Amino acid sequence: MSLEIKLVVFDWAGTTIDFGCMAPAGAFVASFASKGVAVTIAEARAPMGLHKKDHIREMLRTESVCAKWRDAVGRAWDEQDVEELYRDVIPRQLEAISSSSTLVPGVRECVTHLRAHGIKIAASTGYFHAAENAVLAAGKRQGYVPDFNICADDVPAGRPAPWMIFRCMEALNVYPPAAVVKVGDTVIDIEDGHNAGVWSVGVIDSSNEMGLTADAFAALSEPEKKARREAISQRYTAANAHGTIDSLAELPTLIAEFNARLARGERP
Repeated sequence: MSLEIKLVVFDWAGTTIDFGCMAPAGAFVASFASKGVAVTIAEARAPMGLHKKDHIREMLRTESVCAKWRDAVGRAWDEQDVEELYRDVIPRQLEAISSSSTLVPGVRECVTHLRAHGIKIAASTGYFHAAENAVLAAGKRQGYVPDFNICADDVPAGRPAPWMIFRCMEALNVYPPAAVVKVGDTVIDIEDGHNAGVWSVGVIDSSNEMGLTADAFAALSEPEKKARREAISQRYTAANAHGTIDSLAELPTLIAEFNARLARGERP
């Protein structure tokens, strides 16, 4: 039998829900502000895709945030600070999810098409369990229900480690990795797909990399949209993405291209 795509693993925020990945970014800014540290949205977005505790740690490791922390707190950060920030960010993220849980346009149509072609649907996220449950419930209310769902709390290490993808493959009995596509909206998503040996795809318009609400994105001029899309596509490609798409409406066509490449003997 010829090898073809049998499973797509989608990220949640910025990919299938919460256009622009607004809920996580704002929660991190607010949590750092509670310590007197004024981080920017760009600084909060940079490690997006990691487990949220790892995300905080990576923010603190950057030169700019580390300096701001020292200036505000009067000392270097430590692991206790990471734990305190993480405890603070949990309720903030849950509150943000409640107001940023609209499905990205085209999700239901894309999933319906994939399932009609025998492709299973999984979802993975850097969210913790409570946030995972919140986005899953929001997705169900709007007609999007993955066949399997997993979060970073369920594995020994979150992205860019490949364990969540491997767990999706195991749960849905799909192998080898060449039969799997990972779709996400951050460089970290591209990296975990690459590390799992699957086809790795970056979505652009709704992404954390774009970082705009649906209305703000729609208000951009066409030349500005084009320039931003090209810059994000280049970042994904530099991280070894096998393909980039502006929106999920383009995913079925890209999967058909992957199937053609598989038929020629190519592998991710």
